Amino acid sequence: MGLDAASLRIAFGVMTFTLGLLFYFSSYRRTRSAYSVWWCIALLLFLAGSAAFLLDGTWHQRWANPLGNVLLVSGAASVWAAARSLGTNRPKAWMLSVGPVVTLVASTLEDPATNEWSGGAVFLASMCLLIGLASRELWRLEPGYSTERIPMAVAAGFLAMYYLGRLITYLIQGPDGTVFVTFFGSSVTTIITMVLLVVVSFSMAGLSIEQQTRALRTVAMRDGLTGLLNRGAFLEKASAELHRLRDNTTPGALILADLDHFKAVNDTYGHAAGDVALQAFADACRASVHPTDLIGRYGGEEFVLLIAGANPYRAENIAAAISQHFADSPAPGGVQMPTVSYGIASIDSKTGYVEELIASADAALYQAKSLGRNRTVRGTG
Repeated sequence: MGLDAASLRIAFGVMTFTLGLLFYFSSYRRTRSAYSVWWCIALLLFLAGSAAFLLDGTWHQRWANPLGNVLLVSGAASVWAAARSLGTNRPKAWMLSVGPVVTLVASTLEDPATNEWSGGAVFLASMCLLIGLASRELWRLEPGYSTERIPMAVAAGFLAMYYLGRLITYLIQGPDGTVFVTFFGSSVTTIITMVLLVVVSFSMAGLSIEQQTRALRTVAMRDGLTGLLNRGAFLEKASAELHRLRDNTTPGALILADLDHFKAVNDTYGHAAGDVALQAFADACRASVHPTDLIGRYGGEEFVLLIAGANPYRAENIAAAISQHFADSPAPGGVQMPTVSYGIASIDSKTGYVEELIASADAALYQAKSLGRNRTVRGTG
């Protein structure tokens, strides 16, 4: 006896609806993470897409069939967006809309009123590509990320390969071919998708909670205005980096920077202008060093950088580059960006604790201020 596609789709809808409710109450309402939002959207789209196909064989097939294809592809795009949200790559609207739009055009052009597989090739290719991209994003997460990503990545990878097999067989045999109907038909696909959703259902909440935990950890370590490391986080990371540099006998430098006469900016232009100046200086620091170098807001208008592999001469060049970027920053309302004074402390095998390094740079910074500001001074320690 053959499998009843309509009954399987109803069962799939019930299961998807149940998983959606469980995920909404157990994860989304607790975390409100981007991953949980995208996954809820994906489950809703899969549910709606499966429901649309129940109208196949009726007069409504002419619009329900293309709609079902578009909803399922949109669901796959949401899965990809969920996976991207776990890393640093945030999904862009145009990237998520390409697959559904192309699928809609292809499904509409192939007489959906009489052809249940209108736009079938484009639909299968879109599902394969988007689910494959989701698997790739999950595998690319850094090793320190939750191991909950592994079953998700495996399940997405398997489903992408399955859709690739469906696409190839569809192009060779068509939707009525024996191999396609037996191994890649709608009934078999519904069963496989149901099994995979159950397999990964326990990983969903874990990834959502992990994302929220990481977001809270980032907030705790970052300065709210500039996005740089706050003082405590910088000291913690700098201490570990200093230990690494000493063990590897790698030179380095610590730069302490202070915006000259910063109070005058606040007094003359207002605190909003002062915030703009601080943000502009933070951007100038980011633009002048490698992403692996440490940058922190040490307090008020004071900033600190730890540059691995830098000798004093290179540290001076970095300070000059920061000042140049800062001076070139757009200033609203005719605000005059302040100049900057720098103190530099060198790192070598004799360097002790990070607090001693900062004290040496601070003494050099004090000397730079005493000499008239807007200059860089190297520490003697």
